Amino acid sequence: MDIRKIKKLIQLLEQSEITELELREGEEQVRISRQGRETTAAAAATAARPAAADANAGAGVAPPGAEAEADPRQHIFRAPMVGTFYAAPAPDEKPFVHSGQTVKKGNVLCIIEAMKVMNHIEADTDGVVEKVFVASGDPIEYGEPLFAIRK
Repeated sequence: MDIRKIKKLIQLLEQSEITELELREGEEQVRISRQGRETTAAAAATAARPAAADANAGAGVAPPGAEAEADPRQHIFRAPMVGTFYAAPAPDEKPFVHSGQTVKKGNVLCIIEAMKVMNHIEADTDGVVEKVFVASGDPIEYGEPLFAIRK
C-alpha cells in the first residue's frame, strides 16, 4: 500500500468525526484509529490473532497491565500498531529502555517491525519504566500493553 495513500487517510480521519478506519487491499491491511487527539496508523499484512489472546478474552482473564490502570500515576503504554516487538536496535546491542529507567516524552522505547519497516516507537509521557510486558521478537497486536510507566 502506498505511504501517500496512508497519509491522506490519516488527514481525512483528523478532519472528520470518525474515530477508526480500516481498509484492505488484497493481503495488505491498514487500520487508522484516533485516541484522544492523536492519530495512529497500523499497517500490516493480514495476521491471525494468537489463540491464547482469544482464549483469555472469553475466560474473563484480564490482559497484562489491566490491573495497573487503576493507579492514576501509572501509564500503560500500548502498541500503536501490529507487528514484531524489538527492545534493542540490533540483537547484539542493549535495549532502548529497561525497568527502573527514567524516560522523557519522545525517547525511543522500542522498535515495531511492520511490513518490513522498522518503526521507532517513542514515549508519550515522562516517567520511570516500571515493567516491560513483552520480550524482544514477540509478535504484538494493536493496543497490547508494552510498558508500565510511573508518572
